[in-house]
Amino acid sequence: MDLHALTPAQRRLLTLAVICTALLVLVVPRFLHRGAAHVAVPPLRAPRAHAAASSLLVVDVAGAVRRPGLYRLPRGTRIADALARAGGATAKAEIAAVNLAAPLADGEQIVVPPRGAGTAQSGGAPSPMAPLDLNTATVEQLDGLPGIGPTTAQKIVDYRQSHGPFRSVAELDAVPGIGQGRIEQLKGLVIP
Repeated sequence: MDLHALTPAQRRLLTLAVICTALLVLVVPRFLHRGAAHVAVPPLRAPRAHAAASSLLVVDVAGAVRRPGLYRLPRGTRIADALARAGGATAKAEIAAVNLAAPLADGEQIVVPPRGAGTAQSGGAPSPMAPLDLNTATVEQLDGLPGIGPTTAQKIVDYRQSHGPFRSVAELDAVPGIGQGRIEQLKGLVIP
C-alpha cells in the first residue's frame, strides 16, 4: 500500500486504526490480568489418597490375640507391631512360636497359636495335625522340615522378606536350592 496515494483523511483514519490496535494489544491484557489476579486458582496436586493407601500394609492377625482382624499398618513394621494393634497375645498364646521381629508383608496372615496346639514338636518339625505356615515360620522351624537345612531355611525367610508372602507351596520353587522333588516332600507339612 502506497501511503502517499492516500488522502489526508484516509491517513488520519489509518493512523487512528494503528493506534487503537496498539492500545488493544498493549493495554487490554493488563486490565484483564488485573481482574484475574483476584481469582484464586488452586495449584494442581496429585491425589493423596492413593499415596497414603500404598504406604500401608493390610495384615490379618488371627489366633490367640485379644482382637483378631484386619489391620492397616505402615510399611516397615514388624509382627510385634501387628500383635500390639490386635491388643496383644492372650494368656493362652504360645508366643514363642511366632517370630515377633519378622517384617510384615502386604496381605500376610499372622497366626498366634494357643499353647499346646502342636504347631511344632521338639526339634522344630511340624505336627501332622498342624502344617507349618511358610509366611510366619522362623528359620529354626523351617530347619526342622525334611530336607531343609539352616541355609535353605534362611533362604526361604530371605525370599519371603524380599518378595512378600507365599501364596502357594509351589512358589518355593523360586527359592534357590529348592526343586520340585523337595516341594513334593513338603506337601502337607507346610501351607502358604
